[in-house]
Amino acid sequence: MRRQFSFTRFFAAIIALFLVATVAPAAENNSPILNRIGKTQTIRVGMSGNQAPFNMTNRDGKIIGFDVDLATLLSNAMGVRLEIVPMPFVKLLPELEDANLDLVISGVTATLQRNTRVPFVGPYFVTGNSILTKTATIETIDTEEELRKGNWRIAVMKGSTSEDFAFNLLNKPQLTSTDTQAEAVQLLLDDKVDAVIADAPVCALAILRNPDAGLATLKQPLTIEPISIALAPGDALLINLVQNYMQALQATGALDALRTKWFKNAAWMAQMP
Repeated sequence: MRRQFSFTRFFAAIIALFLVATVAPAAENNSPILNRIGKTQTIRVGMSGNQAPFNMTNRDGKIIGFDVDLATLLSNAMGVRLEIVPMPFVKLLPELEDANLDLVISGVTATLQRNTRVPFVGPYFVTGNSILTKTATIETIDTEEELRKGNWRIAVMKGSTSEDFAFNLLNKPQLTSTDTQAEAVQLLLDDKVDAVIADAPVCALAILRNPDAGLATLKQPLTIEPISIALAPGDALLINLVQNYMQALQATGALDALRTKWFKNAAWMAQMP
């Protein structure tokens, strides 16, 4: 019987030719996180499971997406098991700071404020905050100043850079923060808000999934968002290892293949509820 082609194993093999590295136990004091990964042969990666197309839960209850494939490539290249730990987005960085996670790969933007708490490697994707709306007036907005002048009711995902962006532009009573991006989009569909502020791919996906809702988004994002991997603090050797693997993934074309699979091909949508 012909073996089924495995995307992640294929690129892991290429990376193995590019880099020769194994996760061996390191000195406890110098590299506590990498030492634990080496001993347990398991890497714990946190993600929300509700940030399509970065990560989302399909109809079978399995988390899929760009972030899952990236985490799988990294774990395969490191030769360790992958443990995906789903939790609300707002809890991801606190759990990482407490060393309950090794990495967070969940559509997280590297910002100055976040980088004072945890280190980042990347970016593996660059996007920006955009607007999703059914309101023709907002549809024409292409600057922050034009958005600031309006009296809009805006929905955003709690703990996201979109929330910070909207909070700095709008009056607090006009801002509704939701636990997931899907909840924010649903408020828009139910006409309970005028617009959603989210990453550009999220806005584009909402239009694809709701073709008859009259949704629209901006042609160009309003900000630049470097989506990166967050790592548990206090382990320079782990940062170095992940940096090396990410460089290899970029050089071998693996990251470009993931971008095509999840952002340019809608075939995966058939798996969604």
